[in-house]
Amino acid sequence: MLRYSPLLLTLVIAVGLKASPPNIVLMLADDLGWGDVSYHSPHRIETPNIDSLAAEGVELDRFYVAPMCSPTRAGLMTGRYPIRFGLARAVVPPQRNYGLSTEERTLPEALAEAGYKHRGIFGKWHLGHHQAKWHPLARGFTHFEGHYNGAIDYFTHERNGEHDWHINYEPTRKEGYATDLIADAASDFIRQSAKEDAPYFCYVPFNAPHSPFQAKQEGLDRFGITSEKPSTEEWLKAMVWSLDEGVGKILQAIEASGEAENTQVWFMSDNGGVRGVPEHNAPLHGSKLTTFEGGVRVVACVRWPAAWNGKRKVENTMGYIDIFPTLLDTAGLNPHAGVLPGRDLDGTSLDPLLRGEAKQFPERDWYSYHGQPGQDQEHYGLKTADWKLVVQGFDLRRDGITKDHAVHLYRMPDDLNETTNLAKQHPEVVKAMEKKLIAHRRLQPDDAVTHFWIGRDGFVPPKDWSIQKP
Repeated sequence: MLRYSPLLLTLVIAVGLKASPPNIVLMLADDLGWGDVSYHSPHRIETPNIDSLAAEGVELDRFYVAPMCSPTRAGLMTGRYPIRFGLARAVVPPQRNYGLSTEERTLPEALAEAGYKHRGIFGKWHLGHHQAKWHPLARGFTHFEGHYNGAIDYFTHERNGEHDWHINYEPTRKEGYATDLIADAASDFIRQSAKEDAPYFCYVPFNAPHSPFQAKQEGLDRFGITSEKPSTEEWLKAMVWSLDEGVGKILQAIEASGEAENTQVWFMSDNGGVRGVPEHNAPLHGSKLTTFEGGVRVVACVRWPAAWNGKRKVENTMGYIDIFPTLLDTAGLNPHAGVLPGRDLDGTSLDPLLRGEAKQFPERDWYSYHGQPGQDQEHYGLKTADWKLVVQGFDLRRDGITKDHAVHLYRMPDDLNETTNLAKQHPEVVKAMEKKLIAHRRLQPDDAVTHFWIGRDGFVPPKDWSIQKP
């Protein structure tokens, strides 16, 4: 693979030449709050490795995702709002026989067309596990190590009493703290893949710091936590510290490969932090499972020295649906080529912005939605160039916004922390944005993933969460 000398690297950046297709390492934290990194909250948790990535690369200050796990992963994999193919309402819980539609073109499938021979995933899949057609190896990846479900035990790797850790299709009894196993497996993949004359794709969806709240003793000792029953805040500190260690291992593997200059490294969270810990998302309003900023605006940064000038911050609205077209664009593919009729991308390539060819993108309408608790407790969000509307309550397709809905309107970007609700002062703005939210909600197909709790009673998981090979 091409390695840039410092002089050639300077020339590439200076004249805007396209670098050869980069290696891609995409790291996704799970429930990481806005205030969980020390470059946002310097006196709370030490995250030197994540901080260094943001400092050396491009800090993505207004990066948006879905309010919860599976929808964000689905959007990353397709470049499309997950509501279009039924994966926006809820996550895929253990009992659900549902997965990412096989009619959707996935990121690793597309990157294979660009010559990415090795395409590995290490960590939490969460996009379907009852049938082989939803397995990562059936969706374009060449190697998988990790777990199918969310919320596994960090030490035993169990979910619902069955062991959920796999290498490709086979259960494995590897021992260790899950965050460490993920980082180690990803690092090994990077070291091996870098030996070949082809770019690689390494997707690292960590499970940390998602519950259950479990930390290594080393992490607890780091923060002087001696209680037999640590608080959620104390658990989070120790878990985030381990997450940052894992990020550090991966960054070291990239550096040791000799290909750091032409390796595109992304880091982001899949949604905001959980509620109940004010420092978790501060100063943002709201938390995971809401469409307030604290639920959908997340920590994010990227580094690609061969093409994108670092040590800067961009404040354009962007997010998870933009990853697919951006990676395809930088891999040398037209992101829209190969798209099936009726399955156009919602995201856009960020490459011109990050390359410096475009100083600013025009603000887009940005939608957020979930209905995990049921149709009487749905959550909607729409952010425009000037406003952010949040609606909570019944399915809007019934009667639109009624007196039973909670309605919040904030001026953007002046009130990113959502401190002043202007809904009553601007009913005409609410009405215009309501129509857009109703149209977005109508995109959801009838066979969408059902509400979270349905089918849980009496469910018995398969032994070791095994999936029969196709």
